[in-house]
Amino acid sequence: MTLMTFAERPEPAIDAAERPMLEGWLDYHRETLVAKCAGLTDAQLREASVPPSALTLLGLVQHLAEVERFWFREILAGEALPDLYSTEEDPDADFKVSETTTWAETEAVWRAETAAARESAAAFGLDDFSKGLGSSGKPFNLRWIYTHMIEEYARHNGHADLVRERVDGATGV
Repeated sequence: MTLMTFAERPEPAIDAAERPMLEGWLDYHRETLVAKCAGLTDAQLREASVPPSALTLLGLVQHLAEVERFWFREILAGEALPDLYSTEEDPDADFKVSETTTWAETEAVWRAETAAARESAAAFGLDDFSKGLGSSGKPFNLRWIYTHMIEEYARHNGHADLVRERVDGATGV
């Protein structure tokens, strides 16, 4: 069994103010997901290795690109954007990968969405409410969105831990 290392992952500050703390933890979890994918081939990244689940590392990255787009651009900034992967007919398509899905393409989309998310968030204070509304018909403040995104990544990084360990035995922090 191999121990994964996370040399490139930024450690969140232990003494930061609230916003840099939230942003630091979100970036930490973003880069944790990337680290879970590091060193694998496209075929390994497409491998659903925890039966009966069809979950793959590439599917997790696609899903989180979609989630970044939804919360920071559609809800927070109020942009009218199409989904990246999901459709009305298949709302879970963001988790699905094909034999031609590659890390290079998937990572590029995810990095573009995280950059756009940072740009959208920069225009709002933590107490500012979103321009878009959730399914409840109510807006969210940026603090809630950051907290939700940290939770979203933390949960899916747990999934990534299991998938990665089954793919090649690698484990890590």
